[in-house]
Amino acid sequence: MFREMSIFSGNAHPELAHSICGYLGVPLGKCEVFEFSNENIFVRICENVREQDVFLIQPVASPVNTRLMEMLIMIDAFRRASAGRITAVIPYFAYGRSDKKDQPRVPITARLVADLITTAGADRVLTIDLHASQIQGFFRIPVDELTAFPSLGDYFRARDHENLVVVAPDLARAKDARNIAAKLDVPLAVVEKRRAGNDQTAEALQLIGEVEGRSALVVDDEIDRGSTLTEVAQLLQTSGAKGVMAAAVHGVFSGPAMEKLSSSPITEVVITDTLPQPPEKRLAKIHTLTVAPLLGEAIKRIHTGQSVGAMFEPGT
Repeated sequence: MFREMSIFSGNAHPELAHSICGYLGVPLGKCEVFEFSNENIFVRICENVREQDVFLIQPVASPVNTRLMEMLIMIDAFRRASAGRITAVIPYFAYGRSDKKDQPRVPITARLVADLITTAGADRVLTIDLHASQIQGFFRIPVDELTAFPSLGDYFRARDHENLVVVAPDLARAKDARNIAAKLDVPLAVVEKRRAGNDQTAEALQLIGEVEGRSALVVDDEIDRGSTLTEVAQLLQTSGAKGVMAAAVHGVFSGPAMEKLSSSPITEVVITDTLPQPPEKRLAKIHTLTVAPLLGEAIKRIHTGQSVGAMFEPGT
């Protein structure tokens, strides 16, 4: 049995780590994580972690490769400091889109990242809404995948929007959108989408379902460049929707995302704080929900040997 629970954070999202510690009523562990002038990353754990149950909170946020290396080096530092168990808490798992070999001579980078985390010394992984569920199988260690979609559904249920329709931006998100539609007791529509090559652009081809005269809520796992979302919003508008809102777990907001969202007909965007949002990405139309209680409860259950899956069972 491990002596105590210890929570640590890299530089990716210390605000979220502090919120999780507040939920658990424990202090955030002390460590040094910085880059030398030659861009080499240095890590020093500033307290004893021998035989402790260590949870390292580090979403793979921008700059992605720096944050990934920070996590790997910190895991190695904990392993060499004789931590009893190391859980990598990765609210956002980058490279999740590279989950299959869909073109000749391309890597499966999500599998490579999983191997790196395992090789570094992590004993288990805690994450939220992977881009593709099969990524769990890329790891040779236990993976607990939480979902924040119920929290998004609860937010809109409390708002009591009238004449609402939930829209999946592609077939891959149909299940998540259907679950939220069922929670809100509203109909579902699905957009058929085609992605062209590797230029990150997508074309919304056809709308399956009725949106005319309704407020549309587009549900996705992440918003990256905003191309898919704004394309879908325009399709919904031309199809007669009286308003468009959006909800996503991960707000990546890379490249021209802010400009696209600012000029789009979308009136509200709801995300969670799995990723940090700098001031330039805090538009008035963006509302952020916290996942700190969700992660904090899962961490507590992992530490005490309780079921994590039971968190999502009806009545819990």
